[in-house]
Amino acid sequence: MSSLSSRTATALLLVIAYLAFISLGLPDTLIGVAWPFVRDHFTLQQSSLGWVFAATSAGYCLSSFFTGSLMKRLGVGSLLAASTALVALAGVGFSAAPMWLFFAACAVCHGLGSGAIDGSLNHYASTHFPARHMNWLHACYGIGATFGPVIMTSMLVARGSWRAGYAAVGTLLLLQALLFAFTRRLWGQAMTADSHSDHLSIPATLKHAAVWLHILIFFLYTGLEVLLGQWSFTVLTEARKMPVESAGACVTAYWASIAIGRVLFGFVVERVSIDQLVRACLLLAITGVSAIAFSTSPAWSATGLVLAGLGLAPIFPCLMTQTPRRLGKAAAFHAVGFQVSAAMIGAAALPGVAGMLAQQVGLHVIHLMAAALAVVVLLLHTAITRLPMMDDQR
Repeated sequence: MSSLSSRTATALLLVIAYLAFISLGLPDTLIGVAWPFVRDHFTLQQSSLGWVFAATSAGYCLSSFFTGSLMKRLGVGSLLAASTALVALAGVGFSAAPMWLFFAACAVCHGLGSGAIDGSLNHYASTHFPARHMNWLHACYGIGATFGPVIMTSMLVARGSWRAGYAAVGTLLLLQALLFAFTRRLWGQAMTADSHSDHLSIPATLKHAAVWLHILIFFLYTGLEVLLGQWSFTVLTEARKMPVESAGACVTAYWASIAIGRVLFGFVVERVSIDQLVRACLLLAITGVSAIAFSTSPAWSATGLVLAGLGLAPIFPCLMTQTPRRLGKAAAFHAVGFQVSAAMIGAAALPGVAGMLAQQVGLHVIHLMAAALAVVVLLLHTAITRLPMMDDQR
């Protein structure tokens, strides 16, 4: 591997990164299809699904928060190989789980591996790849998340077993882990240029107000994105009496517009100012969410979700791309992991808060909350852009 030219090595790592983001999305959506069968097999209540999400989220937040420390100790290549192997073993463990507690323990392993993969890949991509690739990489996650249910459904139809679906994905992830293992020295060579800079410690990184603003914007943005995806179907069918098929199509269009938007914005992100693009897209998202919140028309609801999806599409990858530029590589070494961890917490917490508000006030509050969140994210981004750039000094 060491004989490869720098350009060839970079191209190879880019291809592997694309495959990695696809594989990162594959296991995340399996449970949505498998759950009814898992629930019946272990004789569980419907609410037990929450324990799977909680276990996965706990592991994810823990490993992503300490991604910088793990990269420093293991190196990027070895960390990616070990983390992907852990997710692969979790998949195999799901498929062979003899009891419910074992299945839940595998969810923790899944979260631990996924959090480290997400944090390290985002750090690597933000410091080594152009902004267009960051958008396309996150679009690839959506491809993986789309094909996860396809694989599970295919196995249920062909073999009548949810275990086969987990085993198939676990096998694919094991191949990805081997690919990381074989190329781990290439990842190490790519990081050599950064190894001479003084990475700030976790406490030193958290002393900077700008880091906390970055953590907050990822918490709010990801919560907004997931809130719209999780609650819109319920609002459209129960509060606005839209037919199930139409509401399902609207939510599908929302997620599709995010994936398609990331592909499209990848072609323009380097031709315009990233900050201007983020600002314009947030305004588009506010327009879309407002259309849903203040109009009960089915046409406006569908249009609003598509506009919101397109507006939100480039926000996460663009904010991630800007992290080392705004915070400096020394602080970004740990800050990227903090951001990924905050994103997971926001994705879990804010839809939950929306549900509690809806219980007290009514479902109409869901999209009003989403509109308010979008405005706050815009204001927070404006504040971040006005801060001076941090350098790589302590």
